[in-house]
Amino acid sequence: MVAETPPDSVLQEGWLAVRIDDDREIAQAVEVLVERAEVAGVFLFSASGRDLWKVFAADYKFVVAAGGLVRDERGRLLAIRRLGKWDLPKGKVEKGEGIEAAAVREVQEECGLVDLDLVRAVADTWHTYERKGRQHLKCTHWFLMRGSSSEKLVAQSDEDIEEVRWLDAAGVRAMKSDTYPSLLPVIAAWERISRPTP
Repeated sequence: MVAETPPDSVLQEGWLAVRIDDDREIAQAVEVLVERAEVAGVFLFSASGRDLWKVFAADYKFVVAAGGLVRDERGRLLAIRRLGKWDLPKGKVEKGEGIEAAAVREVQEECGLVDLDLVRAVADTWHTYERKGRQHLKCTHWFLMRGSSSEKLVAQSDEDIEEVRWLDAAGVRAMKSDTYPSLLPVIAAWERISRPTP
């Protein structure tokens, strides 16, 4: 997280607050985040009022993506297995395409579903990755959708998707131990949405 002022509340466990006085300290803070498993996140701030976000983002190629938290008629979550880890269907927004349309298209392509109803926006996540020697900063917009388990699921193998499956609550709990850290807040949002109302 990048801000102009120190955090105004206690950070979550595993997060570090780092005051940035020199632009080079941003890279050092990111390195700590990447190399130390016990560090869940960093909150970067500047007392000088500099635009740290602009400095941080300048080193990355920006990527916009969209994906779906798809619920079937039994309340299960649609998940994919890609490159040996559980994931959720998502992908890049194409030039000229709306974010909501991209989210629906990506779920359709990666999972084989045709009939999807987009319900509402749920969360945005950010993560970084390296591809072809270049650092990327990806923002993924997540949407709650409804789909049907009566449709045949088809994994998009050319996107390295090995399996597509509807997960019940126990399956979602198991997924959390075998997925990417950036998905954990999205799964937590799914669990809040899926709790029965009293």
